[in-house]
Amino acid sequence: MKQKIILPGILLGLLLFCPLCVQAADTARESAVPIWLCIPFAGLLLCIAVMPLIKGEWWETHQPHAVIFWILAMVIPFAVCYGAGRAVETVLECAVNDYLTFIILLFGLFCVSGNITMEGDFAGSPRVNVGLLVLGTLLSSCIGTTGASMLMVRPVLKMNSWRKRKAHLMVFFIFLVSNMGGILTPIGDPPLLMGFMRDVPFFWSLRLFPVLIFNMVLLLFIFYHVDKRMYRKDISEGRKPDISRPGTQFCIDGLHNLLFLAMIVGAVILSGVLPGLPVFQDSAGNVLGLQIFGGVTLSYPSLIEIVIILAAAFLSFRTTPKDVRTRNHFTWGAIQEVAVLFIGIFITMQPALMLLRQVGPDLGLNQPWQLFWATGALSSFLDNTPTYLVFLTTAGTLGFTSGIGTSLGTIPASFLSAISCGAVFMGANTYIGNAPNFMVKSISDENGVNMPSFFGYMLWSVGILVPVFLVDTLIFFL
Repeated sequence: MKQKIILPGILLGLLLFCPLCVQAADTARESAVPIWLCIPFAGLLLCIAVMPLIKGEWWETHQPHAVIFWILAMVIPFAVCYGAGRAVETVLECAVNDYLTFIILLFGLFCVSGNITMEGDFAGSPRVNVGLLVLGTLLSSCIGTTGASMLMVRPVLKMNSWRKRKAHLMVFFIFLVSNMGGILTPIGDPPLLMGFMRDVPFFWSLRLFPVLIFNMVLLLFIFYHVDKRMYRKDISEGRKPDISRPGTQFCIDGLHNLLFLAMIVGAVILSGVLPGLPVFQDSAGNVLGLQIFGGVTLSYPSLIEIVIILAAAFLSFRTTPKDVRTRNHFTWGAIQEVAVLFIGIFITMQPALMLLRQVGPDLGLNQPWQLFWATGALSSFLDNTPTYLVFLTTAGTLGFTSGIGTSLGTIPASFLSAISCGAVFMGANTYIGNAPNFMVKSISDENGVNMPSFFGYMLWSVGILVPVFLVDTLIFFL
């Protein structure tokens, strides 16, 4: 029973701390969001964590019903507190400007990567797996953590299909490829793209390469020794890869889909560049778009991004033989599960994000290590993009005169480094900390990997990642 309340306890503890800060702030400021409005978010997280363990078959069938229940449990009280109009506007703002672009990007990358298959005689040995993780991690900053995860997850699973013990491999895959590798460019992870849109130089984050390399070395050292132990156990049980053919063969089918992958990456870059162009702005500097309801607008840059991504996915399917997807064990189950669960997460977490925006400037965070841990802790459970923006805005209001000039103010390089690393790195702490995490878990489950439960995964992250982050703090953020 104690284990079942750990996650809500952590989250509610963070949120309960926030209203105290608001009450101490300027009394003229809008009153704090009621803490109980965050209960549906905690309830949905608890369902995601616990239901697969106690009612697995029921949960697989009734996920949509549970998500609808928790959405209504948030929206109806929210409408009572703030009015039906604001409730509708809040939900639509989240669905149109956050969830829609998120799921379209994930869908496009899922489709295109599913049409690329890598086959060969490489067996999943510890050395080969280290090489795959290095490749995927460095690729994440070029095509994004989601793109690299979707491109690499199936080849990694195929090369290790002969092994029984491989859940740890996918856990480290999430640590490195799905999260940490995205730290070097705005393409790598959405928070950095938001920073780029607020005048953080495009190549500024390359200076975080030493932090990434340091973490890669630590994590890969741990992984190699864990994987070697598991590898020897598999061998001792008589499990062996097929190495009957002489020489080493390797081939990639569907290679032309890299063009469509480039289209998607280009669409993401455009979504960050186009809003700053005068042609997409009105006389007041607001980004033009299609008005949906009230103040909710789907911007033209976002619309262009969506069209390009959907076109890339369509062309990928039209130009790739079905046999490639068959050999890739391609199904729609993983993207369906992510689409259902994350619409609930995105909507129910809105009160928590509103609360964070209110209290961010009053938390007294004025040291890099504080920003690293505050941004990271909240990014582990909330969307890391708005969390990044809250603390970036907070840092911009501290009145510094030297550092990185942004549209939010001048921010010291050490502060920007801490906020960026916290948002990107600590998304690996939970399955919901970053978009590709849950997708990798779902695809792994589909391929017969016995992935850790929600809490089981957190035991890995607390036992391995938290000590690494403590070392990061001592070396880079003090």
